Amino acid sequence: MTSAGRTCLVLIGLAATACARPPSEPVVQPGGEQPDIRIGLDVGASEVVITGDGPIAASAAGRPAFRIGRDDAVTLRVDGRALLARRAAGTERFERLSFVSLAPDHAVMVDGRPYRGVIEAFVIEGGVTVVNVLALEAYLAGVVNVEMGRRTARERAALEAQAIVARTYALKNMGKSAGAGFDLRAGVSDQAYGGQARETDDGVAAVRATAGQVLVYDGDLIAPFYHSTCGGATAAPEEAFQSVRSTPYLRPVSDRHRDGFYCDISPRFQWTVEWDGEALLRILRRTVPGRLGIEPSLLRTIRDVQQRRTGPSGRVTEMRIRVDDGDVPVFGPDIRAVLRTPDDRMLGSTVVRIATERRDGVVARLTVDGRGWGHGVGMCQWGAIGRARAGQRARDILEAYFPGARVAHWY
Repeated sequence: MTSAGRTCLVLIGLAATACARPPSEPVVQPGGEQPDIRIGLDVGASEVVITGDGPIAASAAGRPAFRIGRDDAVTLRVDGRALLARRAAGTERFERLSFVSLAPDHAVMVDGRPYRGVIEAFVIEGGVTVVNVLALEAYLAGVVNVEMGRRTARERAALEAQAIVARTYALKNMGKSAGAGFDLRAGVSDQAYGGQARETDDGVAAVRATAGQVLVYDGDLIAPFYHSTCGGATAAPEEAFQSVRSTPYLRPVSDRHRDGFYCDISPRFQWTVEWDGEALLRILRRTVPGRLGIEPSLLRTIRDVQQRRTGPSGRVTEMRIRVDDGDVPVFGPDIRAVLRTPDDRMLGSTVVRIATERRDGVVARLTVDGRGWGHGVGMCQWGAIGRARAGQRARDILEAYFPGARVAHWY
């Protein structure tokens, strides 16, 4: 029986506490049960408001604490190491609180957003941390469409591929943030998660159709990187990251088909960014010291910006910034963070052509023509959509982007 089928909430009177897996418990093995997962929604918040679309029970240390009705709210703040819970009946201090909806198919609302399962709140480093504890498959239902957007029936295979990759990522990274009291964060530093409000019928169907399925290589869960748009070919890990090892299943894969590229349907397949000389100097004087540890005083004047080397996928792996005292080398993993856009966003990708206009030996304008969006390693999400439109199944898509890996049932 999976954890979705067993009781994961221990009701004591009117309250509830989570029986979630401790952070140190090992990842479920093949043939095991679906685990619960702990998702960090807010970390170090100054204030969090808990409401419900039905009655909510709160518990502390396994004992009933209080109830709030549908039209009630509790505001959580921090007082020293204590959690302050303010509601109409008054303010109380707790070490931590757990909240659960007492009405079937209803949710606990965190700052107006509904979440399934249990909500826990506690204090870490002077702020309120809020964690959503729920079954892994329920978590994935709130991930798939946030990551892939709303898709048509023709693109169903892409949603299924995303569900398998997201499930693999979650299992592979269980306990990643155990020191903070949860497994994964709800944002792009792990996987985008929107809770119940971001579920769709197609996304839920994709999760159910692939229940328990993961990607493995030599019997182990793979490192399932994915990104928006590869721009023509996926990247080798060393082109994008400083500490990710190359593996047989993470290597450049062409996204080309007979008439173009599978991901050329992406709105970010091609793009151009321009900087005038002043904007470029201002940005580089901030990003180069912060990223490379070089003194800002060395960047008095930008004489030139050149791409020097490319990697196996065609991405720029070395860029040189010429200043008065010489050249500043910037390597692949740092290029997107150093060459931020005029509106202060990370550069879309490193599949780029760099062109400079100079006046009196100084860069007056820098133009970057680019393709793709994201680090480029692993599954190309827009490529997956294009492949689904072309009739490929989820397994076909995943085996294309992770060569040598295979889809297997983990539970």
